[in-house]
Amino acid sequence: MAQRRLFRSLSWRFSGRKYSRDVQPEHRLSHRYLKHTSKLISRRGESDIQLQYNKITNLKLVEKALDGIVIKSGEYFSFCYLIGKPSYKRGFIDGMQLSYGEARKGVGGGICQASNLIHWLALHSELKVIEKANHSFDPFPDEGRVLPFGSGAAIFYNYVDLVLYNPTPYDYQIRLHVAEHQLEGELLCSEAREYRYHIYEKSSSFIKKGEHVYRCNEIWRDIYTKSNVGAFPQLIASELLYENSVVVKYDISDEQLS
Repeated sequence: MAQRRLFRSLSWRFSGRKYSRDVQPEHRLSHRYLKHTSKLISRRGESDIQLQYNKITNLKLVEKALDGIVIKSGEYFSFCYLIGKPSYKRGFIDGMQLSYGEARKGVGGGICQASNLIHWLALHSELKVIEKANHSFDPFPDEGRVLPFGSGAAIFYNYVDLVLYNPTPYDYQIRLHVAEHQLEGELLCSEAREYRYHIYEKSSSFIKKGEHVYRCNEIWRDIYTKSNVGAFPQLIASELLYENSVVVKYDISDEQLS
């Protein structure tokens, strides 16, 4: 772990990439691409509900670190670069972490909710996802799931990261706010959007292989022309983004198996 963290830190310094650092919480770019919210508190199997409440403290520190970040043309956005290493000294507390094949408490736990939201926003834009990781297992049954399974972005400082790249000639901005009941996110841009995006899943199934059950699906994206007055949007492209296959950690009935 120490070696991987060292290599990542050296990469930040010597790779030649220009990372976004311009945080402007008092400034809003003029065009909204997408707004999305996610519920802060939800029951996760038999896990300690207090860890869900602790997560809010950690997410407020994430908000402070990156709300208003501007990703300029040619820049890279790195979640870990902006947030830094979660620690008790910096005010982070124990929340739920999904690591080493189980759900357990750990300092900074729960901040993946912010990376999940940011990744979802990015998929609805011309930003390129350079680096994104899934959790290697599915710990809990779905409870009010809104986004497709496997469309999130796991974080483990600093070598499991969410990295985006702006190949366009204009600026993007991420706004993040921890409200009373929801985490709120917006993706703004200096120019009006030219395209519409639809993200969805295909081939969702539970498959038994040996002693384990795997949850599998595909994440697809359709890109359309922007609809104008008197015109219907036209499909430009359909692309496969991700193929997911992870171990399920909860009981699955025979009827659910493919």
